[in-house]
Amino acid sequence: MYGDKTLDLLKQRRGFTNYFLEIRRFVMGLPQVAIVGRPNVGKSSIFNWLAQKRLAIVDDQAGVTRDRLSYLMCHSDRYFELIDTGGIGCEDVDNLTEQIEDQIQAAIDSADVILFVVDTQTGAMPLDDEVAKRLRHAIDTPVLCVANKTDNESLDPSADGFYKLGRGRLVRTSVKQNRGRSTLLDLIVERLPETVDVDDATDSVTETHAKIAIVGRRNVGKSTFINELAGTERVIVSEVPGTTRDSIDVRFEIDGKVFTAIDTPGLRRKKSVKTDIDFYGLHRAQRSIRRSDVVLMFFDAGQRISKVDKQLCETIANQYKPCIFVVNKWDLNAASMPTEKWVQYLHDTFRTMPYVPIAFITAKTGKNVKALVNHSQMLFKQAQSRASTSMLNKILRSALEHNPPPLDHHHQSKIYYATQVSVRPPTIVMFCKNPKSFSAPYRRYLLRAMRDNLECSEVPIKLYLRSRDRDDQRDEVAAASK
Repeated sequence: MYGDKTLDLLKQRRGFTNYFLEIRRFVMGLPQVAIVGRPNVGKSSIFNWLAQKRLAIVDDQAGVTRDRLSYLMCHSDRYFELIDTGGIGCEDVDNLTEQIEDQIQAAIDSADVILFVVDTQTGAMPLDDEVAKRLRHAIDTPVLCVANKTDNESLDPSADGFYKLGRGRLVRTSVKQNRGRSTLLDLIVERLPETVDVDDATDSVTETHAKIAIVGRRNVGKSTFINELAGTERVIVSEVPGTTRDSIDVRFEIDGKVFTAIDTPGLRRKKSVKTDIDFYGLHRAQRSIRRSDVVLMFFDAGQRISKVDKQLCETIANQYKPCIFVVNKWDLNAASMPTEKWVQYLHDTFRTMPYVPIAFITAKTGKNVKALVNHSQMLFKQAQSRASTSMLNKILRSALEHNPPPLDHHHQSKIYYATQVSVRPPTIVMFCKNPKSFSAPYRRYLLRAMRDNLECSEVPIKLYLRSRDRDDQRDEVAAASK
């Protein structure tokens, strides 16, 4: 439990008036470190340099990096996810500027530490000022200003010119000369959120403040569901599709437990987004998924699954969010399509999400609504579950005996041990002989084996495969059989 002194510090830290928000930051999942900056300052070079692997494409042409790239890092026994982003302010030649900006903003929104990369050899540019202004909105996120291409001490005075940007501690680095890597990693680790075991967090935070995002395409009954939860007309309900145009937070209580429901605008196909209201509604809905603890993905029992539904589920899966497929308006369609057929329909459509539970409700009458919320709370707890290293390795040993890994150049692939490094989502690092030899289907098999034997059977698990360090001789999977 937190002591009174700790709670007082949390209340004061960075100006938070609601210390519950800060405690929740401590028990969130794997910390994320986002690399941002204008084009051609060396963000991808920094990413590869810190990871010590050639993961991102490095090119003098601006705009090569589009999607967010991520890599699991470990420094001073702290795990974190390093994220590379595209250049802020770059006009993409393939008209993907909007999508690239979405990826950058998502990285900034979810970051625990931001690396603001600038170029010492070109000096401060007007676009650097624009990036600095954009980062000022992330007032609670520590920022390190990384003056890249500071190849030697004679360039240090030039790097000092970036102090005027006013964004975080200045760190002088050079990928080319391998200068400042350890210093930068040390500073990153110093700024990561403190680690607090979920079991030590207060019950009032881990149990009563789950954020539940209600998402789905237009007119599937999301607002009706919200009003049923709140017991009042909190949001407008209309047969006109698209009535809800903003993300609305509604606080409600069931059986003494407090929740926040996030009602989101109904999504439509991108080619149908014609107005600014639709555009911002789409972005707010996506942001609601990112900041939620559990997602309720609504379907209309009388409608077929659409392309928008598939895109939404892809977003949910990519964010590793616990999810429940909710088939609404069941009272109108129960006679025409049995639940078994809908269950099979969902499983056949979303084959990569077999762990997602399915609920059948009628929001208008409140049927099964309370049971759905209780199930959401269960998923919230599952996402915070932890497994001991010994338990993971026993599960792996059994899985390997039942279905050995594929051969790697006529040699048997080998897994040495696994350990859980974070929660929400449960994040497991598996150390093996050659990570590339494990195919996607076999990785899914290992995930299924862990999900079947751990307390997180209905939530996504994030799995990393890594090579074992040369000085690491542990082989706990083999030891588990003795």
